[in-house]
Amino acid sequence: MNAPEGRRPTTASIQPERLWQSLMSLAAIGATDKGGVRRLALTELDRQGRDLVGGWLKAAGCQLRVDALGNLFAIRPGQRDSDPVGIGSHIDTQPSGGKFDGNYGVLAGLEVIRALNDAAVVTERPVAVAIWTNEEGSRFTPVMMGSGAYAGAFALEHCLGQRDLAGISVAEALASIGYAGTDAAPRFAAYFEPHIEQGPILEAESITIGAVEGALGQRWFDLELIGQDAHAGPTPLAMRRDALLGAARIVQEVRRIAMQYPNNARGTVGQLIVSPNSRNVIPGQVKLTIDLRNAQDATLLAMTDDLRRTVQAIAEEERLAATLTEVVYFAPCHFDAHWVGRIESIARALGHPVRRLASGAGHDAVYVARTCPSAMIFVPCEGGISHNEIENARPEHLAAGAQVLLEAVLEAAGGAAA
Repeated sequence: MNAPEGRRPTTASIQPERLWQSLMSLAAIGATDKGGVRRLALTELDRQGRDLVGGWLKAAGCQLRVDALGNLFAIRPGQRDSDPVGIGSHIDTQPSGGKFDGNYGVLAGLEVIRALNDAAVVTERPVAVAIWTNEEGSRFTPVMMGSGAYAGAFALEHCLGQRDLAGISVAEALASIGYAGTDAAPRFAAYFEPHIEQGPILEAESITIGAVEGALGQRWFDLELIGQDAHAGPTPLAMRRDALLGAARIVQEVRRIAMQYPNNARGTVGQLIVSPNSRNVIPGQVKLTIDLRNAQDATLLAMTDDLRRTVQAIAEEERLAATLTEVVYFAPCHFDAHWVGRIESIARALGHPVRRLASGAGHDAVYVARTCPSAMIFVPCEGGISHNEIENARPEHLAAGAQVLLEAVLEAAGGAAA
C-alpha cells in the first residue's frame, strides 16, 4: 500500500526533549554501573519496562493488546477500522547492553503517537506501536523470537517451549511476569523500525539519516576439527596433526572469503574452543564458529561453497577430521523500495544528510517485512559501538530520525489536523 507523495499534510512535530527523557527513564530500569542496561527478556526488569512504556502508550490514547508470545501492540485508532501502520522494535537488552538498541525504535514510536496527539491529527488508518518479545536472544533462542513467530518463521509452541540456562521455559517466564496474552496480533498495512546504526558508517561520513535498503543474509556454522593430542617437545612438526594450526588457517581463509566477494560480504570467526588447552600439548581438538553475511543470497551461497571447499582442503592437508554444521540461515532481506525512497526523500526535505545502506545486523523488521511493506530508519551511534554499556547516540540525531519517522507514518496512515 503506497500513500500519495508530496506535500506534508500537517505541522506535527516530535519534541526532542520529551523523546530523550523517555529514553533515559526507561534506561533507569536495569541500569548498570557503567552506564548501560541489563534488562533480559521476560525477567522482572522486562516486566517493569513493559509496564512503564505500555502505561505511557495507554495514557496517550492507545488500546493495548498482548498476544500469546507476549508481543505488545498499542493501537491509536484511526478514522477507518483498517489494518494499522506499525512502528516497532524491542526493549529487551544484551546482558551488558546500552540505552538505545531497540529502545529507541519503541520510544520513537511513542513520541510519534504523542506528536499526533499534540497536533490533534486524526489519521485515516490506525497507528500501532509494537514491542517485540526476545529480540536479542540473550536469554532464549531463537533470536528475534517475537517477530519471527508473528511472521510465521517459528511455530508458537516451539517458542513457548524454549528454555533458558536455568531451565525456565518461555511460557513459564511469560506467565511469571503477567504477559502471557490471548489477544490477536494486528496485521500491518506498512511497518517502520527506527534504530541506531550499530555500525560506524553514518558517523564517519557525517550523515544523519540512513535509508536502509535491506539486511544482510546470514549463514552461521559450527566447525569441529579433530587431530591428535601430542607432547609439544618430542613430536616433530612433520608428524603433527595440529587442530589449532588448521583452525588458524581457516580463520585467515574466512577473512579472505569476505574480502573476495561483492555485495557487502562479511566473514567472522567469533569463538574458538581449544582442547586440551595446555601449554605444552599440541591441540587435538578445536571447535570454532563461522559467521558469513551478504546482501545477495546467490553470493552468500557462493561464499558458503567456497568455505566448504576450503575447510575440506585444509583438513586434508593437516590430516584432520572436519565436521562443518550449518546452525543458522537468514535469507537477505530487501525492504520495500517505495518506502526506502520516501524515507530518503523526506530526510532530504527536512534538511538532513542521508544515504542508503544495508544493515549488517538482524532486526525485527526483517521478519515483519515478510508480512507487509517495511522499511528502517538508521541514525548514527557514537563510534559505531552497540551491544555495549558505552553505547551512545546524540539527542539531535535521535530527534531527526523520529521526525522522519513521523512524516513517513503520516504518509502511510493519511493524516490531517482535526
